[in-house]
Amino acid sequence: MISKFIFNNQYLYEELPECDKDLLRGIMHHKNYRKNEAVFTDGTIPNGVFYLKSGKVKKYKVDNDGREQIIYIYNSGEFFGYSAILSDESYGDTTQTLENSVISFISKDDFLTLLDQSAVFSRLLLKSLSHEFSVMANLMTVLSQRTVRERVALSLLILHNKYKASNTSDEDSVFITLSRQDLANMAGTANETLARILHDFKEDDLILMEGRKIQLINFNLLTQIANFY
Repeated sequence: MISKFIFNNQYLYEELPECDKDLLRGIMHHKNYRKNEAVFTDGTIPNGVFYLKSGKVKKYKVDNDGREQIIYIYNSGEFFGYSAILSDESYGDTTQTLENSVISFISKDDFLTLLDQSAVFSRLLLKSLSHEFSVMANLMTVLSQRTVRERVALSLLILHNKYKASNTSDEDSVFITLSRQDLANMAGTANETLARILHDFKEDDLILMEGRKIQLINFNLLTQIANFY
């Protein structure tokens, strides 16, 4: 099932009682970010957590050769950066906006106070951490054991789910607008290899491409290629 490779924590806010939402809104400080602007970087000391009000943010690591591996893409309504606060460690990855975004900052002290005051938020956060760990483990297994073709197909299915969640419930009007470089980084391959696979998928009527936009049209075959049963 595709769900084993997809993580989101929008329920952290949505399932809070209204009184806890009021507490949360009272400690949020909003900021506008431009496309491709870093939110925080790997190795820096955290001083708070973040809530994505609108836009998209990528979470990635850079290896010793300078290659970027995208781990996750956050949608509006999701929190991020809280693992470092809870573990009292530096950020273990870098986050950067994929489009113009509005992001709310919650200071470390306010975040920890909220955890003390809201049993519901604490429980939901524990659920989120457990789910995130499971998804990351599944994705790392895919990156190490699957072919590039399988990884590209799976990445497209994951992205379709992400863009569907933030834009529309209509399967026929979901367009993936991630850059080719970011898609290659997500699938763990080179741009040239990605281009060949996308061309093959287009020729086989699995996807439509218009500029940088990609639309999935044959989910059954892409699912078979992704090989995640």
